[in-house]
Amino acid sequence: MTRKSESKSRAGAYASSVGAALLLAASLGVEVAQAQAIMRTPTISVPSRTPTISPNVAARAVSIDRGPRTMTTARISTPRIGPAPVLPYARYSPNLYPSCTAPYRDADGECLAQPNTGGDGAGKSGKKSAGKGRGNNTPVALNQRIFAGEFVAEIDGALSVTEADELARRHGLARVASENFPLIGATFGMFRITDGRPAETVRREFAADGSVRSVQPNFRYVLQDQKSSVPTEGDPAQYVLTKLRLPQAHTLAHGANVTVAVIDSGIDAKHPELANSIADNFDALGSAEGPHIHGTGIAGAIVAHARLMGSAPEARIIAIRAFGGTTGGAESSSYIILRSLNYAAEHGAQIVNMSFAGPKDAVIERAIAATAARGLVLIAAAGNAGAKSPPLYPAANPNVIAVSATDQQDKLFTASNRGNYIALAAPGVDIFLPAPEGKYQMTSGTSFSAAYVSGVAALLLERNYALKPEALRMTLAKTARDLGSPGRDDLFGDGEADAFAAVMAVPADSATPVAAASGTTKREDGQPRRDEPGIRAIEQPSLSSSDDKSTISQVDRPATR
Repeated sequence: MTRKSESKSRAGAYASSVGAALLLAASLGVEVAQAQAIMRTPTISVPSRTPTISPNVAARAVSIDRGPRTMTTARISTPRIGPAPVLPYARYSPNLYPSCTAPYRDADGECLAQPNTGGDGAGKSGKKSAGKGRGNNTPVALNQRIFAGEFVAEIDGALSVTEADELARRHGLARVASENFPLIGATFGMFRITDGRPAETVRREFAADGSVRSVQPNFRYVLQDQKSSVPTEGDPAQYVLTKLRLPQAHTLAHGANVTVAVIDSGIDAKHPELANSIADNFDALGSAEGPHIHGTGIAGAIVAHARLMGSAPEARIIAIRAFGGTTGGAESSSYIILRSLNYAAEHGAQIVNMSFAGPKDAVIERAIAATAARGLVLIAAAGNAGAKSPPLYPAANPNVIAVSATDQQDKLFTASNRGNYIALAAPGVDIFLPAPEGKYQMTSGTSFSAAYVSGVAALLLERNYALKPEALRMTLAKTARDLGSPGRDDLFGDGEADAFAAVMAVPADSATPVAAASGTTKREDGQPRRDEPGIRAIEQPSLSSSDDKSTISQVDRPATR
């Protein structure tokens, strides 16, 4: 009885104390832990180049052990990055390819883990991600590199359309399109998953079918302008003319009778700057979209000839629409790029301008090798993903001339890619170009640097139609104006293109050209251009008896840095 009385008294005392504590807390306005619902707005630092932040910020109750007492409190979770939009780069920077730290790259240098939201590759992955391994984060990055649920597959060319559809149905796929590509001597189709199964499972089963030669994702490609600029009126000086010495070069050649295929977004053929320059059109998308700001600007950089001046104002353009489908930006895929390269090669293009970038892509690598084997000159934007980016393609392909961008002070464009695959540099910052509906734009990006070099290549081919791609490439390299550290480097390649020096270096007949350029020695014997095993840089013919640049006259010498 005594123990029961003591227990009751102890319980009563405890209840009284708890009640008193509750009463005191209420009078002081302090909430009890279990009833806490304080929603403090977290501080969110949004870098300039991040995907859209999901507004759904949830709070969940967790139990935190703080020694002998257990207290339940509310914790505000940090915002999660929502699913990537159709074009994840369009709102902030349509050129920005995901960057990441070295441990989260695959053998090709591509990002596998969740990319750093800052876009400069310097960010660190969270502890939770690092602890669990890169596999858990792979879908986040891959969704930005591929079109989910789509495959590009080489199939038996003897299959009829009906048989190809039946092949797709057997594997839970829909055949979106298929055709024979003479460029690479194969039949490819684009297929889409229809039954919701995991992509890897479907890919594995589809690849095992006897009628399927190869299967890969349908990779995503994005245009390489720095931002989606709103067209502005005005006529600022085209400093690019002076930098590339185009007026002097145009006294010798204008790109006449040379055909440049521009694989890009829609081009406004009615713009006064492009009048009578569009020789052919091909819509690889089969779309009904109108002209686009990027494609129009690229064409203008090559052939503008009214208020502005392009690098090859008399060249002919094959306008190939391969990018579209979004507002303010545009995108393409492996299958569409393959169609575009096939068309360019089959319809007389001598130069192909590719001002876009994406991941390493087996199908496109094969198509580029076949295009180069036919003697076409391939030029691409180096990419605008910055110093920490892995190599971007097609620029990093050894058959392609990769072009980085410089500004009016000959400094490298901050967003320009670096690497030993960079061949040349050309102006690409604050470039004045035509825009749809007769307007003009001021824009930046390696896209436009590549376009100017495509025009310079057209000048060389007009000067000597028999000039081979290897000789043309070496002429551009030998005559480039050295920038940065002496000799070849990973920022400017062999230097900034010099149109006048290059044209002067090519005789007007079919004789072997002799380089004539500034006297800076290039690091010809430095590290190989390509780090990739099994891929050898193109062997270039010698253009002079010396590895050094030949000397040009003082009258023609560019101003020293």
